[in-house]
Amino acid sequence: MIVRMGIDIAVRAPHQASLADERGTVLWSGHRFRTRGEDLDRLWARLSSDVTPDEVTVVMEPTRNAWVPLAAWFRRQGATVVLVSAERSADLRAYYAKHTKSDRLDSILLARLPLLHPEGLYPERGAGPGDPLRRATKLHSTLVQRRTASLARLDALLEILGPDWHAALSGDLANKTPRRFLAAGYADPHTIRRLGRSRLTRFFYRHSRGSWGEPEADKILAAAAATAQLWGEELAFSELADDIAVEARLALAITDEIKDVDERITVLVAERDPEGIITSAPGIGAVTGAVILGRLGNINRFSSLAAVRGFSGLVPSLDASGLSGSHGGPTKRGDALLREALFMAASQARRNDPTLAAKYHRLMVEAGKHHNSALCHIATTLLTRIASCWKNNTPYQLRDVDGTPVTRAQARAIVAERYTVPEDIRRSRKTTVVGTGQRTKKSPRAPSTDPSNTHAKPHRAA
Repeated sequence: MIVRMGIDIAVRAPHQASLADERGTVLWSGHRFRTRGEDLDRLWARLSSDVTPDEVTVVMEPTRNAWVPLAAWFRRQGATVVLVSAERSADLRAYYAKHTKSDRLDSILLARLPLLHPEGLYPERGAGPGDPLRRATKLHSTLVQRRTASLARLDALLEILGPDWHAALSGDLANKTPRRFLAAGYADPHTIRRLGRSRLTRFFYRHSRGSWGEPEADKILAAAAATAQLWGEELAFSELADDIAVEARLALAITDEIKDVDERITVLVAERDPEGIITSAPGIGAVTGAVILGRLGNINRFSSLAAVRGFSGLVPSLDASGLSGSHGGPTKRGDALLREALFMAASQARRNDPTLAAKYHRLMVEAGKHHNSALCHIATTLLTRIASCWKNNTPYQLRDVDGTPVTRAQARAIVAERYTVPEDIRRSRKTTVVGTGQRTKKSPRAPSTDPSNTHAKPHRAA
């Protein structure tokens, strides 16, 4: 007997389970349990006592990370675990129970889902967030975003001191030397004047391993003098220096954490791709390769290369009816971090692979596509080729458009010679931003104070 168990997962409250047979008949519903071994044993015992199942399918929504230990436990019992997107189950719930929403009805819907929508169900064999490489790549992306935000705040605080500080610190806050200088609380002009030129020089020389010295110390002293002259005694320099030091220390700490995560990712990637098949593709470096390996998961879980492309969310949406139809923007379903990595990789791959460069050139010059739209097409093609190489366990081979194998140097020369997009076409494809926003500070023209003459009537003499 084939049975399907639908589980409505709760994060803090008890879960609810319902059981249905292959015809959709509900055998029982509303069984409450928590993610504990004894509760799961009772649930499985109830299932086995009511029926003698030949095949058990467990259907659930991926609610936060609460589904991960449940999926692992049911797979160990021999069940097939199926994850359903919240959007799809919500649409079916609205049709199934329009005026009622409860955990019990949700579990019944999930138990009947294989009967209502069988083509939309795919077994989940991975551990999801339980996979260390998947977590590590996400953590790396999050830390990089936090460091970027911290450096932006640090740059904004330095602007309060005056414009000379940006040049004095070489305009590179990603460098550890200026961050260590600011983390020590030396953004106070009075403190800098008391330190003097010699001690500043020794500080820079020690923390930069000799790359910074007297010229940088002179720039800092000049910036501090300009700040003191600009503000006088109106600004609380010590308080501002403390705030700057906090941001600098945060940026330094996040940088150290990123380094540790990078080392973990390197070890994990070496275990999963010892032959370097992923990084053999053009535009795929250590970071993007790790993201593709971690976020895509086991490539054998996809039934086809089209399924891999659909998972990326880079394929265009389709709206068709009868003889008419149109494609829209990317569906953006699947993993957002995977899409970001593929988009960045496509930007480099089109410069190193003649076949991808030819496609990009055709999309830009002949099809009139925008740069970002063309890169989405290149990213989809690149993903398809990576997945094919991964499945066949063969490295990526650069070829000319006629199929002739080429080296990396030859490929770059071919791209530069044949497939360079003219600058006038590239400028014409740029998106025009209207109004005041982050990209432009140009406001629309202010209204005139003169009387309107659009609907003016001729003046009649009295």
